[in-house]
Amino acid sequence: MTEETGAGPLVVVAPDKFKGSLTAEEASEVLARAIKSVSPHSRILRHPVADGGEGTVKLALANGFSPVAVQVTGPLGEPVEATYAMDDAGTAVLELAEASGLALLPGRPNVQTAGKSTTRGVGEMLKDALDRGAGRIILGVGGSASTDGGAGLAQALGVRITDAAGTEIAPGGEGLHSASEIDLSGLDPRVRAVDLILACDVDNPLTGDDGAAAVYGPQKGADARTVEQLERSLRHWARLIAHTLGRDLSLVAGTGAAGGAAFAALAIAEARLCSGVEVLTELTTLGPALREADLVIVGEGSLDEQSLRGKGPVGIAALAKRHGTTVVAVVGRTTLGEAQIRTAGLDRVYALTDFEPLPEVCMREAPRLLGEAAEQIAHDWLSRTTGVTL
Repeated sequence: MTEETGAGPLVVVAPDKFKGSLTAEEASEVLARAIKSVSPHSRILRHPVADGGEGTVKLALANGFSPVAVQVTGPLGEPVEATYAMDDAGTAVLELAEASGLALLPGRPNVQTAGKSTTRGVGEMLKDALDRGAGRIILGVGGSASTDGGAGLAQALGVRITDAAGTEIAPGGEGLHSASEIDLSGLDPRVRAVDLILACDVDNPLTGDDGAAAVYGPQKGADARTVEQLERSLRHWARLIAHTLGRDLSLVAGTGAAGGAAFAALAIAEARLCSGVEVLTELTTLGPALREADLVIVGEGSLDEQSLRGKGPVGIAALAKRHGTTVVAVVGRTTLGEAQIRTAGLDRVYALTDFEPLPEVCMREAPRLLGEAAEQIAHDWLSRTTGVTL
């Protein structure tokens, strides 16, 4: 949290990243500066947001945690250096994207990377945190390059997944179809003893029309044929897990997060799901700030139907609305109608495309346009919210 003092209305600025244009930190700086230019007496609290996706570790580091660097297996099997955060009380904050994120791919995601990417490195990070004495682990499950159902994560923690010939399956979602047996005898027992919390920003199940492959596969480079193959593999994986453990969790909300990594963490590691935004408010001072605010400004690159599944801005709006706080969003673009916007807890949405219709210009000149939107927000809302004359 960064505070800019003033005697006027309290404005909480809590944007997520504008993917491809601005980090959450950069967006919060632009918004705060623009608000101050119009309403210099405003008191502004900047809370850049991560909802379980990229930026979760950075937030923890900004709130008293220390960095831990570890070499792990990257999404395509290459070694990568991942950073997580840990505090003196033994709480570790990990980010799946640090080990298996889309940003770690050597180029643009494609059908090959969609099928071969693994979450093994995530399990290796978990193991490292356990080795360092973590008693509580928060894992942000967002930004994944993989759709392997968390099989790689499980393998790194000692689970053997073999085909009919007794050979370890190939990494990635494409390897799941050959899985024949799951041997849990080698599972690190500390995994089920630790308090493992999944900070999850979506409510998608593992399989089905709203599942990991159907909804997020295309973002990871999967074409229609690959999406179908991954869906079949995930269904097979879910049946095998259900047969092994005696329970089917594939339709549980949130198990489709991060290509199904959440599914394996719940089923095998006995983790528990928690809203990424709620975890954020626990790690930071955002919760009390939302109670005291006169105006909350949220934001992200695209506000769409996926956002309605609990992602950053909508999750924060829900928390703020518990206290009757005015919440507006500034976004790159939105596909939501007025009724959906109201349902999301937003009093108004300002899209950069309202200021500049060309998407490529919006991407290129996002800082300027974001500033213009923030100035408009100050003119539109601050005086009516608090009675302050600008």
